[in-house]
Amino acid sequence: MSDDSRLQKSVLAELDWEPSVTAAHIGVAAEDGVVTLTGHVASYPEKFAAESAARGVKGVRAVAEELEVRLPYGLKRNDDEIAKAAVEHLAWDQAVPPDAIKVAVEKGWITLSGEVPWNFQKEAAERDVRGLSGVIGLTNHTKIKPKVDVADVSDQIMHALDRSWFFDERTVSVTAADGKVHLSGTVRSWHERNVAATTAWSAPGVIAVVNDITVA
Repeated sequence: MSDDSRLQKSVLAELDWEPSVTAAHIGVAAEDGVVTLTGHVASYPEKFAAESAARGVKGVRAVAEELEVRLPYGLKRNDDEIAKAAVEHLAWDQAVPPDAIKVAVEKGWITLSGEVPWNFQKEAAERDVRGLSGVIGLTNHTKIKPKVDVADVSDQIMHALDRSWFFDERTVSVTAADGKVHLSGTVRSWHERNVAATTAWSAPGVIAVVNDITVA
C-alpha cells in the first residue's frame, strides 16, 4: 500500500472516530501529505471539526478543505436573525472589546470586521459566532492594531519557544519587522506548529504571523 493510500485510510478513520462529524458524507484524497476533503456537512461547526480532525492525523502536511455546508431545513435562519444573535454573543464575551467588531451576514455567511489590540480577541470573536444556527461560512477581516510596539519581538518569541520542551532553536527560526512575524523551520507535528504560531501571536506588538514551519 502506498503512503498516500495509508494516509487516506488514516484520515477516513479519524473522521469516522470524531463524533461531531458524519464521515459518510465526506470524501478524502491524499497526495504527498496534502489531504483534500470533499462532500458536504450539516453545519459550519461540523466543517470546522472535520478539518481539525484531518490536520491532527500523523503524516498530514496540509489540508485543502472543499466541503459544502448543507443546512437541514429546520436550521436555516434569516440573515437578520443570524446578525442579531452574533451581536448578542459578541456583547456577552468579555474577551472582545465592546463595539470593536462589526458583523455583516449574507445568505448565512458571516463577515467580521473592525480592530482589536490582540489576536486572541480576534479569535474569540470568531469562536463566538462560528457555532450559531444558520451559519454556513465565516470570514474574519478583523485587524490587529496593537497599543504597543516592541522592537525585540523576535527575541521574545524565541525565548518563549525555548521554554517549551519540544522546540529546538536549531530547527525553528523567527524573524520580525514592523509587527509582522515570520516563522520557518521544521517540527515533528501539527500541534507543535500550531503552538509556535500561538506563541508568536502572544507577543506584544504582533499584527501578523506567517507560519512557514513544515511538519517533518
